[in-house]
Amino acid sequence: QVQLVESGGGFVQAGGSLRLSCSCADPGNIFSINNMGWYRQAPGKQRELVARITTSSSTAYADSVKGRFAISRDNAKKMVYLQMNSLKPEDTAVYYCTATSPAGISRGWGQGTQVTVSS
Repeated sequence: QVQLVESGGGFVQAGGSLRLSCSCADPGNIFSINNMGWYRQAPGKQRELVARITTSSSTAYADSVKGRFAISRDNAKKMVYLQMNSLKPEDTAVYYCTATSPAGISRGWGQGTQVTVSS
């Protein structure tokens, strides 16, 4: 298991940008062999995958954020980032960082960071 802590959330006007960070406490030194992802959950809605990045840094995005969001990772620092541009009110949600083994086993979730986009 890894311990994940998100930061960088906040309040921003529509069209603005935020950069979320996820730090990983990794006593087993397994960060680099985990796929990482960002999920979000808006009030009254199910948690949804926003973006993911594999151990080889291949990326995938939800259709709703393609072209606006970018996920990246720094294995040396054990960090994952989500750059969010052209934010919309519908991006308002709690954003969670997660780690998953290549076999699809969850390795941990962060506590979440709130992103609020005003119109």
